Formats: sequence, C-alpha cells, structure tokens
Amino acid sequence: MLQSMTGYGVAHRDTDRYSATVEVKSLNSKSLDLTLRLPRFLQEKELEIRNLVAKSLVRGKVNLNFDFLRVRAAGTQSAVVNQAVLQLAYEELTQLSARTGASLEQLTAIAKALPGALRMPTEAAAAPTEEEDEVTWDELQPLVLEALERANEFRRAEGQTLTTEILSYLDSIRIQLAEIERHDPHRVEQVRERLRSHLADLATSEQFNASRFEQELIYYIEKLDIAEEKVRLVSHLHYFTETVYLPEPTGKKLAFISQEIGREINTIGSKANDFIVQHLVVGMKEELEKIKEQINNIL
Repeated sequence: MLQSMTGYGVAHRDTDRYSATVEVKSLNSKSLDLTLRLPRFLQEKELEIRNLVAKSLVRGKVNLNFDFLRVRAAGTQSAVVNQAVLQLAYEELTQLSARTGASLEQLTAIAKALPGALRMPTEAAAAPTEEEDEVTWDELQPLVLEALERANEFRRAEGQTLTTEILSYLDSIRIQLAEIERHDPHRVEQVRERLRSHLADLATSEQFNASRFEQELIYYIEKLDIAEEKVRLVSHLHYFTETVYLPEPTGKKLAFISQEIGREINTIGSKANDFIVQHLVVGMKEELEKIKEQINNIL
C-alpha cells in the first residue's frame, strides 16, 4: 500500500523531573532533508537521531523538534532564601536610600522596572546539576521512536487516500482506452475508404507505379496501426496497479511507469489520425497528469 511523504507525529512525557515533547513533521522531497532542534545535552546524539529518522521515514523534508523542560522535584519546590544575597541587596539599597532620600520601597520598584538593575551574583550561574545527568538518552529514545511511529501512521492513512485517488484516475484511463478499442475498427475502415478513393484516382494516371504504390501503402498502414501501443499501454497499467500494492516504498518506480504510460498514450495520439481518438487521448493525458501530481508526494 502507498505511503504519503506528508506526515505528523508527536509524543509527550511528563515526569516529576522533566517535561519532554518530540514533534515530527514531514513533507515531500526527492531525498531525506532533515532539520533537527535538540536540547543541548542531546547534541552529542544528533548522528544517532538522524539514523533513526532515516531508517523510519526513509525520505522527505523532515523537521524534528525536541522540547525539554526540567521540573524540580516536589521536595525542592518550596522557597529557599539566599540570606547572603538578600543581606547584600538590603545594604546596597539602604546606602542608596541615604544618599538619595528615596524610600526602600521606591528604590525596589525602580530597580525592578529598570532592565539590568537587578542581577544575580556570578556564582548563581551554576554548572549543570547532578539531577540533569540523571536524564539519559536511553530514557528519552523511546519518545523519539514513538513520535516517528505516529508520523508513519499519519503517512499510511494519507497513503490510503492517495491510493484510492490514483487508482480512480487509472481506471479512467482504462475506460478511455476501451473507448479507443471500440472505435478503432471504424477508424480503420475510414482509412481503407480513403485509400480506395486515392487508389481509384491513381489507377487512371499514366504515371502510376503499382510496385511503388504497394510499398508506400504498406508503410502508411503500419504507421497508422496502434495495436502494439494499445497492448503495451494495457500492460503498463496492469504493472502500475501491481506496484501500488507492494509493501516497500514505490514512489520512484511509479514515476518511471507513469512515464512509459505517457509515452504510449502520446504514440497512440500521433498515429491514430482520428478526431475521436485524439479527444480520448487528451482525456487520458489529463488523468495521467493527476497521477503524476499525486506521485510527487508518495514515499
């Protein structure tokens, strides 16, 4: 069954230590075009994540966003006063109040309103805590795999819709080819009548060369014969339908088959030399273009 390259999958996990969300979006592309946005502590796993995406989604323009937010444990959520910092701030504000005459409340309000007026001491920019090291890639990897699988589920659902549409266009080509088949004896008879008329005119001419005429007549008839093209077109349509139901990705193969289908349709149109056939050929070309547009989004 066909799979679309358009997909979306998201996986989310909340624990008492962190909240993590992996979001995967994919669109059609000739190859795998992957953009990753990872938290800093997972940067070293970029290659491994790329390999997971390539194995799961194969190709497409893919965006994978990994949002990670640390949550403090319940036992550490109560407020803790840094007495040294608070005392230092109080002393500085008291000295400033004495110099300016402004109250502590006024100075505090002004300091909060001015960008950069309040800053933490340099030691507050602490290094990653041991708690951060507790969240490992082994713990987060299943979240990535879950998002990728949901994106594939989305692709499969879209693929079923594409399969129905493409096969309906293919059936339309078959119906119009059957119309050409029914009309072809009438077309051949018209060709014969034209040849008989020309033959009657030529037979009365003194310069008539029967041998040369026979050679040109055979060439003319072969040029107008579309029997082989009709047989090949039926074969290509059958092969296309079989390929649709293959389990592996078939987008590129279907594109090649559609080219062969187009080649036979064009040949029928150029050789038929008949208004009705030309009209049906235009209809088949229109359906084939619809198929090609859908194939661009097939994995």
